[in-house]
This record gives sequence, structure tokens and C-alpha cells, in this order.
Amino acid sequence: MVCRWSARKMRWLGCYRLGPLWKALLVFVAIAFAGQLLGVIFNKSWMQPERPHSFFALPSENSQGLSLGSCQPHTHIMFLKTHKTASSTILNLLYRFGEERGLKFALPVGYQFGYPLPFIALRVKGYRGPHVMEFDIMGNHMRFNKPEVEKVMPADTFYFSILRDPVALAESSYAYYKNVAPAFRHAKGLGDFADNPRKYYDPRLRNNHYARNLLWFDFGLDHNANYSSTLVKHGVAAVRRNFKLILLSEYFDQSMVLLRHALCWPLDAVVSFSLNARQQVPSGRSGWVGKAAPPAPLALTDKQRLKLREWNSLDWHLYQAFNLTFWQEVERFGRSRMEAEVAMLRLRREVLARVCLRDGGRPIEASRIRDKTIRPFQSGLVKILGYELQPGLDNATWGACLRMIRPEIQYKDLLDLWQFPRAQKPPGADTIPGGLPVRREPSVFRTEDQEGKRLVEKDWDGTVLLRNQSLKQVESRVRF
Repeated sequence: MVCRWSARKMRWLGCYRLGPLWKALLVFVAIAFAGQLLGVIFNKSWMQPERPHSFFALPSENSQGLSLGSCQPHTHIMFLKTHKTASSTILNLLYRFGEERGLKFALPVGYQFGYPLPFIALRVKGYRGPHVMEFDIMGNHMRFNKPEVEKVMPADTFYFSILRDPVALAESSYAYYKNVAPAFRHAKGLGDFADNPRKYYDPRLRNNHYARNLLWFDFGLDHNANYSSTLVKHGVAAVRRNFKLILLSEYFDQSMVLLRHALCWPLDAVVSFSLNARQQVPSGRSGWVGKAAPPAPLALTDKQRLKLREWNSLDWHLYQAFNLTFWQEVERFGRSRMEAEVAMLRLRREVLARVCLRDGGRPIEASRIRDKTIRPFQSGLVKILGYELQPGLDNATWGACLRMIRPEIQYKDLLDLWQFPRAQKPPGADTIPGGLPVRREPSVFRTEDQEGKRLVEKDWDGTVLLRNQSLKQVESRVRF
């Protein structure tokens, strides 16, 4: 197909064959957004301290940006934040939406709800019994346990989650949890692990759940069970029963369109930058190479990829089932309609990247981010990338752009202090413009050596991760 638009526009819009009506709509949206942007920049009332405002004009009862009809936005939301699935980016959307509207978050005392133990309501900060206090949004890491979640969240809560191809997830999990999961720590590389996973995998050791059927585990199911079609059928049915929408990380933009329609949110609410992304290969100054070949420890042959799929067979069949469901949802939504909305989503993201971010909006290594308060947490074999804001932004735009790139740990600290202002200031916290403290530098995984052996590792919230001990042995020594 020969595209008539300029190369610049094609980069934004993906070179879709759109009719005159859709082209006109895109132009209208771009013009409308420019007006909103100018309005935000020059509207001084936007900076009132009692309630943060979006970078975008928030929708009123009669306006949803791109019209969604007469539906009302969902404000009771439970997101099961699965591991290594782009879930940190989605959590940022929820944090921003809730913060801008003054909603109440169900937050953990640390940074996860007692994970990897099954969730219990008592892990929620401020919880005083079933529905004594109403919470609006829940989204931090947990091992799902529906009866306990229902003690915290309202009856009309919208439940959703996200999946990823288990082979890609295994690559990311190995890179991130190499020093945490014993099964990964002892393998020479992911390919070595894939060739003979049972050589390295001991289900009794804490944190080895990262090495097998991690999605199945996060959904609260038995990830070490032997595969059977009956087991998979029951597991898939349980997920369908508990969640109204399952997204796919490989089709993130399409997922955001489905999510925003399911929640009746304006398009602006699901615009995001990719957070917690890992560096693909070392590449000079930028530290970023799109979809280049993975580093040697993560390299896999086709045969090893098949072995990983077999090793994670429960996850693979779960992913297959909801991949089918996802595209059925897209068909119901309408393929051409989906293409048009994805194009508008990408256009808006491109505009915001140019307004908010340095280096053309590309993520950079944390060490190059001069503002230490927005450096992402680092773990594993590869570097986790972040962003720098454009210099010279006015205060309102600076604050809104900052919310879009603020790492998960720092954002959670900020919301925690907003909801519990009398709580003690966390160690290592500092203050950003506006008077709100945020953790300066997240702690890294720490090790203590004794006679050359690593005995203790700690997560970012101080959770002790003891090497080569069973989960049962460790539970009594973990600080939640």
C-alpha cells in the first residue's frame, strides 16, 4: 500500500488506510488536544494544591473526550498485577486516575500484599474489617485470593488483569529475578535452564515460583500441578468467573482501547509511556535498542523455546484461551474501529512524549537520570530504564508529566503519604516541589557475605529472601 501522508505522520499513525471521515476525526482530535494543552498551561486554577489535576482536560458528566455515550466511569477497580507483563505501566494509569479524582487506594504496608503468600485482607493498610472503610482501587502485587479481596473492595468492583506469552515472560523473569530465584541463580543461562529445568527447580525453595507457571501462580492456582486438560479447563473457568477483562501485553495498545471502553474512561486516561522496561542490549549513549537480539544469557534456540512452553504448559494454555477471547472481543468491538482508536492513542502518546520527555521520548539508563527521585528500581541481569523530563516546563505541565513517568515504588510512597498524612516519614525520603516527600533512591537487592557465601537477600521493602530454604522455613522470618 502506498501511503500519501508524510513519513512523520505515518510514524504516528501506523500508515492505516483510513477513510475521509476518520482522517477528519483525527485532525479534529489533534486540534482539540492542542486547545486543551494551551488551556492547561495558562489556567492557574489548575495548580490548586488540594487535588492534582490531569495534564488533559478532565471529562465532565456530559463529555468523555471521544464520546462513549451516557455511561459513567468505573471508579471501583481491582487490577491483578501479574509479573513481567507491562503491569507496572497499567498500575501507573490507575494511580494517576485515582489521584486526580481523589479516590482511595487499597495499599499494602510494604510494596506487595504479602506476596508470595496468598492475599489476605489484613495486608491492606488501614483495613478495619469487611467494608468498614470503602476502597476504590487495588492494584499492587498479590497472589490472588478472591474471598479476601471481596472483604476489601465494593461489590460492584471491576476486576481485570493481563497476560503475556510464557516464553517471553520467562525471558523477562529470568533477567529480572536471576539473583532471587534459586532455579535461575544456578543455571548458566536461560537456555541452560530450558534444556533441563528439573535439574535446577526445587518447588520447596522460596521464590522458585518465578521459574514455573508464574501467571498461574499469580492467579492463585497450583503452579506445580501436573498438566491435564481437565485442570486447565477448571483454571481457565476460574479466571473467567473472577475477571471481567483479560488483556494481552503483546497487544498493549489494543488492550488499552478495550480497557477504556470497559471502564468508560476517556482516551486520555489510558495514554502512557512504557514503565519498568529493560535494556535490550548495551548500545552506547542511549542504552536502548528496540527489538534487538537478547544478551547471551537470555538467548534461546527454537527447541529451547518449545521446551520452555512445555515447562510452563499451564501458563501456555491459559494464554491461548484468553488470546482467543481477546480477539473475539476485538471482533465485537470492530476491527476498523479498533485501528482508528489505536492510531489516535499512538498520536496522543507521541504528542505527550514530545512535550514531556528528553531524548525524543526514548527510555534511558537509570544512572543517566539526573533526578534521583525518579530513577527506577534495578534488579537482575539487565538495566531497567526510565525517563527524564524536558527542561523548562511550567509547574502544571511538569507535575502532570512527572506522574506519567514516576516509578511504581516512588508513586506508591507518595499515595501512601497522601492517604495517611500522620504516618511517619519513610527513611530516605526527601521532598519534591509541592511539599510531598518521595523516596530518594529505592534500595537494591542486598547481600551479606559470610565465609564467601551469600546468606541473605532483601527485597526493596525489607522482605528477607533467604537462600536455599523452603517457603515454610522462611515464613516466620519474613517482615510484611
